[in-house]
Amino acid sequence: HSVHIFPCEMAQKRLDQETFSCSICLDLLKDPVATPCGHSYCMNCIKSHWDVEDCKNSYSCPQCRKTFTPRPVLLKNTMLAVLVEELKKTGLQAAPADHCYAGAEDVACDVCTGRKLKAHKSCLQCLASFCEKHLQPHYESETFKKHKLVEPSKKLQENVCSRHDEVMKLFCRTDQQLICYLCSVEEHKGHDTVSAAAERAERQRELEGSRQNIQQRIQDREKDVKLLQQQAEAINLSADKAVEDSKKIFTELIRLLEKRSSDVKQQVRSQQKREVSRVKELQEKLEQEITELKRKDAELKKLSHTEDHNQFLHNYPSLSPLSQSTSSIHIRPLSCFEDVTAAVSEVRDKLQDVLREKRTNPKTRAEFLKYSREITLDPNTAYTQLLLSEGNKKATVMREHQSYPKHPDRFTGWFQVLSRESLTGPCYWEVKRRGGVSVAVTYKNISRAVWLDECAFGQNDKSWALDCNNNSSIFCYNKVQTPVSGPASSRVGVYLDHSAGILSFYSVSETMILLHRVQTTFTQPLYAGLMFDYIGDSAELCKLK
Repeated sequence: HSVHIFPCEMAQKRLDQETFSCSICLDLLKDPVATPCGHSYCMNCIKSHWDVEDCKNSYSCPQCRKTFTPRPVLLKNTMLAVLVEELKKTGLQAAPADHCYAGAEDVACDVCTGRKLKAHKSCLQCLASFCEKHLQPHYESETFKKHKLVEPSKKLQENVCSRHDEVMKLFCRTDQQLICYLCSVEEHKGHDTVSAAAERAERQRELEGSRQNIQQRIQDREKDVKLLQQQAEAINLSADKAVEDSKKIFTELIRLLEKRSSDVKQQVRSQQKREVSRVKELQEKLEQEITELKRKDAELKKLSHTEDHNQFLHNYPSLSPLSQSTSSIHIRPLSCFEDVTAAVSEVRDKLQDVLREKRTNPKTRAEFLKYSREITLDPNTAYTQLLLSEGNKKATVMREHQSYPKHPDRFTGWFQVLSRESLTGPCYWEVKRRGGVSVAVTYKNISRAVWLDECAFGQNDKSWALDCNNNSSIFCYNKVQTPVSGPASSRVGVYLDHSAGILSFYSVSETMILLHRVQTTFTQPLYAGLMFDYIGDSAELCKLK
């Protein structure tokens, strides 16, 4: 039958293990002896401990540190030995679990004899490592409490000077190495030396600065990753919208072609009916004329066979005269239907040319400049605090209002202005800015209302804007803001392919860096636009030719 151990019995078992174990070897007592202070040890364990202390002529208890002079005479505790033997018979083992012993990779207790336990702490003053049992004096003794305890380490001897066998507590800044006190007065004499703690504090500050720098870079890179993720999402949304819009456009185109095909068919059939009706009507008239001519010919034939001359002459004048002949027949060519086929073929060829056209997006600035457009600003659209100069190619926000006449196209709520020219074909222009400037394209029918979002570039579905300042750029459309990961640029290039629905913004320097690209469907002609943040901001449409 199995033996059940109740909690009280288990507690008693643990108590027995601790009571009858040697505090030096941590095993069950073997040949137990007691010191004068009353603590029990294995005879061999305490003898070995005191053999080490023979040179001091003072013998101490490993547990309470009480000293004895002369060396006590040790006698075996017979009663305690009997109790231990009884415990062994019950299968009680005082040894700790295997996982408590130090393996090859662990730091071992320097005090344990025999099989050593894992160290719980290492002492930088003692230059030794201790298990939890042998560490107790460091917690209980006032002398040991001042020692510096650290996590178990196998490198304690690296803290000892190999020349003088002293703990290295100083740091030589001249030679950048740890030294002991004797080193500082011998080979390192006159060097810049400080305590190891002071050098640690200095380098700790440097380390914290490095960590802050690294953490800031991590935050910056995480922000960049987030921006790239947003950009990828924006690209996906734009691509999905382009696919959906293209599908709708092609559906409309197919519907338009089907309607046009039906109209052409109806027109051809209607013209066919009219022409056939005209031909049949003319055919009936000709057939009637043939019948009459045949009858007349029969009369004349009969008269011509009359043998009586008098009868012939008598009947000749009485013959009915011939009716007026139908006018000559004009056979119309069938070119009218051939023209229809030719016209439809021409439409097909043009459509094929458009659909087969391969657009090559510019890559270099030289390629962009092939599409450059000269653009000027329209004074009739400029907000009254915008001063136009350089032949209406530059706009600056002023404190005072300009003397512009009233005009229905003028913006009244934002520092905005439009170009005079509309932009329909592939075109490219550049804007040189100073301060906060939004470079935009917009339909001309954008609202001019005071302080409403329907008026501001990028805050509605009629305008697309790249909002640039000294630190960053944001793309805005229909109140949706998309952060731009590229560098803020003082010179912005804009490429527009109206029919292809492509709008791209670039940072222009020695190279062209794409900041943002839009793929959509433009339903009206577009105009270049500029919007400013504060008084003093300015922007100029660059001369590219």
